[in-house]
Amino acid sequence: MPVTGSRHEELLSWLRATAEPTRLRLLMLCSRRELSVCDLAQVVGQSEPRVSRHLKILGEAGLVERVRHGQWVHYGLNRTGPAGAFVQGLLGQLDRLDPLLCRDRERALRVDGLRAGAPAASRLGRELRSFVESVAPVAEGAVLLVGADHPELIETAAAMGGECTVLAHSRRSSQAVRAVAEREGLRCRALLASGADALGPRDLARLGRQFAVVLLDRLGRPDEAPGALLALARRALSSGGRLLVFERYEALESAHQRVVEHPLARLRRLLGEAGLTCERMSPIEADGQHVLAAVAVPSAERPRGTASAA
Repeated sequence: MPVTGSRHEELLSWLRATAEPTRLRLLMLCSRRELSVCDLAQVVGQSEPRVSRHLKILGEAGLVERVRHGQWVHYGLNRTGPAGAFVQGLLGQLDRLDPLLCRDRERALRVDGLRAGAPAASRLGRELRSFVESVAPVAEGAVLLVGADHPELIETAAAMGGECTVLAHSRRSSQAVRAVAEREGLRCRALLASGADALGPRDLARLGRQFAVVLLDRLGRPDEAPGALLALARRALSSGGRLLVFERYEALESAHQRVVEHPLARLRRLLGEAGLTCERMSPIEADGQHVLAAVAVPSAERPRGTASAA
């Protein structure tokens, strides 16, 4: 029976929407389960805007559906009506043993494992990773990451070139770091902090070495003294080492003090009191959070001609 009229146009729209290799891969992935743009971009190795454009085309053709999970939008395969029948028949023609499709499935499983065992990937985490890569792309020595709130920082620290150690705040976080390292093939060891503090004197003794780069993913709980943590981080740095600090603006606000300090001024002062000189400060805003990122070096080792910038 020939296809005519509106059904003809509908069929042509489906064919046009699927006549592109990446969109076929996205359909195959969405047939397994609902995925976010971030997940899909990570699996297919393309930028989120580009993947979003592909999904828009598939969505306008009625082949994928948007499903809201809280504040996140996921995409799943349309399994109903003529469009659902078309896409199911189309996917049935694909070779599921194709190397590229097999690799996509493996990457999707890693995304599942990361979500189940570690903090979820986020736009903020990606912004933090970009900042680290811009100021310390390669480390000629060991790297210490204090805190495991952002999986992107775990991967970045492990990729710097030297031996990577992650000091986690909880047993669950340390197990998640080990799981991520095993799945991604990262040279990274996870240690559980000896106490409630992000980094304590016993941790420093247990580490038994100094580090070319130390990353502090938060300065600890609001009731803790951040200056003490920065002083310990200063001691953990090797000669010529760099300290990278990430802290939320609200955690640096000192409205309860008699003299109110701006977060930038407060962090700069705390670094100075810990024997560190600020090389760079950058505000990072993403996912509704406002984070201040800072790079510091031991004061006596500050390179000549380096100016701190707010």
